[in-house]
Amino acid sequence: MMNRRIFLQSSVAGATIALGQSNRLLAALDAENAYRKNIGIQLYTLRNELAKDTVATIKQVASDGYKQVELFGFPDADPIIEAAKNAGLAINSSHFEWTTVVSPKDAAMSDFAKILEKAQKVGLGHLVIPYLHDHERATPDDYKKVAANANKAAEMAKNAGIKLAYHNHNFEFEPKAGGKCGYDVLVDEFSPLMKFEVDVFWVKAAGIDPVAMLGKLKGRVTQLHLKDLKQGQDLPSYKTGLPKDAFQELGNGIISMEPIIVAAKAAGVEHCHVEQDQSPNPLASIKQSINFLKTL
Repeated sequence: MMNRRIFLQSSVAGATIALGQSNRLLAALDAENAYRKNIGIQLYTLRNELAKDTVATIKQVASDGYKQVELFGFPDADPIIEAAKNAGLAINSSHFEWTTVVSPKDAAMSDFAKILEKAQKVGLGHLVIPYLHDHERATPDDYKKVAANANKAAEMAKNAGIKLAYHNHNFEFEPKAGGKCGYDVLVDEFSPLMKFEVDVFWVKAAGIDPVAMLGKLKGRVTQLHLKDLKQGQDLPSYKTGLPKDAFQELGNGIISMEPIIVAAKAAGVEHCHVEQDQSPNPLASIKQSINFLKTL
């Protein structure tokens, strides 16, 4: 039986460790936290609103307190780029037409070279492969082909002063023949130049802890997508066709954001972007999510 002295010593030690962890958490989430201070929004969240009124939508993003926007559909994003710059929003990153890398029309990846040229003019520091078609991810060999092409494109991007990354969904984590999943193949096959943009929602949807994922990929993750997952969703799920209400504002679901932000710093993440794929009122949702981040 533990005597009183040992119990008190253990209790004090435990409290000291807990206090140290708490202090580190507070330090990571204080008002000067780089992610919260420069929080971004992946504009796919507002795709319908942008189509109706680009300028007014971007002004609302800035008014809500977002400091940067991540584009989608690049290179065809000129109106959004102009509106964002006029609103004083930084543009560091964009999702782009990924087939120029994954299924290039020629060995020189000439279409991707054109995208890089425009990305330089815009001032982008990051380009992100946002998705894979079904036929691009059916087998482990398909993922190896994706990785080989991405590695070549990452070298081209480096020469242009741009980092290339891959954005996950949940389908990459579905076990394939031999026990490996597609994401395992990418982790193994990507060169040091090829990075990851981790979407914490889709990682969690696949039944994986996002904090553990960030620890595993330390030094290889350049950006995060922050969004929440509805309580009660059956997990793991490897289908992207989740119910619309599976996508929740930050703080409304089962994903704890504080440990993720702490892990992001330790992993060397550069930018964090709020995203919500589905919402009945996207403008209200992004405001709620940034307000939640401000309370951390």
